[in-house]
Amino acid sequence: MSIRDRLIFSYAAILILAFLAFGIVVFVLPLQMLQAEIDNRLEETAQEMLQDTVFTARRDLIGLDPPHQDSTYKEATTFVIVSDPQGNVLANSNNLDGYNQPIDPTALTGTQQRFSTVIHEDVSLRVLTVPLGLQGRSDRAPVAFLQVAEVIDSFNAVTRLLIISLLVGAAVVTGSLCVIVWVTPNLFRPLADIATVARQITRADDLSRRVPDTGRRDEIGDLTIALNQTLERLESLFRTQQRFLADVSHELRTPLTTIRGNVDLMRRMGMGEPELLDDIQAELERMTRLVNDLLLLARADAGSVRIMQQPVEIDTILIDVYRQVASVKQPVSVKLNEVDQAQVLGDPDRLKQLFLNLVDNAIKYTPPGGEVRVGLTRTAEEVHIYVADTGIGISEMDLPHIFDRFYRVEKARTRVLGGSGLGLSIVYSIVEAHGGGIQVTSEVGQGTTFTVSLPLLHEVQPTNGRPRYLETATTQYQV
Repeated sequence: MSIRDRLIFSYAAILILAFLAFGIVVFVLPLQMLQAEIDNRLEETAQEMLQDTVFTARRDLIGLDPPHQDSTYKEATTFVIVSDPQGNVLANSNNLDGYNQPIDPTALTGTQQRFSTVIHEDVSLRVLTVPLGLQGRSDRAPVAFLQVAEVIDSFNAVTRLLIISLLVGAAVVTGSLCVIVWVTPNLFRPLADIATVARQITRADDLSRRVPDTGRRDEIGDLTIALNQTLERLESLFRTQQRFLADVSHELRTPLTTIRGNVDLMRRMGMGEPELLDDIQAELERMTRLVNDLLLLARADAGSVRIMQQPVEIDTILIDVYRQVASVKQPVSVKLNEVDQAQVLGDPDRLKQLFLNLVDNAIKYTPPGGEVRVGLTRTAEEVHIYVADTGIGISEMDLPHIFDRFYRVEKARTRVLGGSGLGLSIVYSIVEAHGGGIQVTSEVGQGTTFTVSLPLLHEVQPTNGRPRYLETATTQYQV
């Protein structure tokens, strides 16, 4: 869940909880307090009527003196009636003259007083029913019921008002949630722009891009300015590094060429020890390869290395690499496994360099008597070229860094073998330039397998006798 969604969810939860608390405080508690006040008044009225009264005969019940009320249901506030369990009226207040039934017939049961709410003539009444018994009876069964009622229209009016308030509050909360859902994405849009630019920089290795400045001067605006300043600083440092690397590589080529010419001259003139000259020659070759690799990587970083985009028979290039390696006596066995026919869009020279580096790397790190296997398979969308060896393997700790420049798994052994730590970096750059990917699986003491995946180039129907090619990726090429 994104920060935006979490923020919206938090706002919604806070508003809903606040509304529920508001409803409890404003609706439930006042109504309970108002109803309790009405019930207390009814109990007080009943206690006043029954105070110091002892019922020993039926005439005592009939002789109860209800409080005087001159109004009807529409105007009076309190009504009193006494009836037997069968519902016959024994006594009533004067505002109930002619009323010949209990106020709440359903309450004429039990031996405990009870409260109820009834409606008579569209008027709501709160009714207290008190059972009455004759003193001296053993069963203590009620022989009559005293019912005291009070009009609660004001209570209903308050209830309706509170309900309307709650509905208005619910509408306000709903509107607030809609505003939050509408406003929050706009607040986080600059952060989304920052993330988009950062991903574009990562994918394209283009530090010249900047986050759009919206003119805001809040925390997000400060973040935008700080990020652009950081990118500007990084771009400056990166460009300085590129120039330094390219300049050093270029300057080193001249003295190396001079030393190589002098060594060749000394050989022709018979000067110097042959073994010493061989050592110098070997170091010259190693330094030359290192300088050339550095120059290639510097140009690749600067984007000045031109990668040709043409249909390439990738299986033919792989077979040529195998033949070139197999023609030289090697301490390990190099085998060519299955090779499917496939075409890709790319630079044949760079692809050949890619495979030579992988095979050469596999031979270097495979003990004598080991085996290096090369093969090519294809799927509906990709070509997979693998180089597997039975060498020393790579530990899990070193695997994430093998494509880093100058990184060596076994530094001492690598120097003896003449490695510079740039071969796999060049491999990675070439694969990336062709829109592919590379995976490595390895087990210490068992061997390593490099698998290069490249987009497959499909051949479609020829036009005017000339074949056309359609790449499965976004780039199209036609001949």
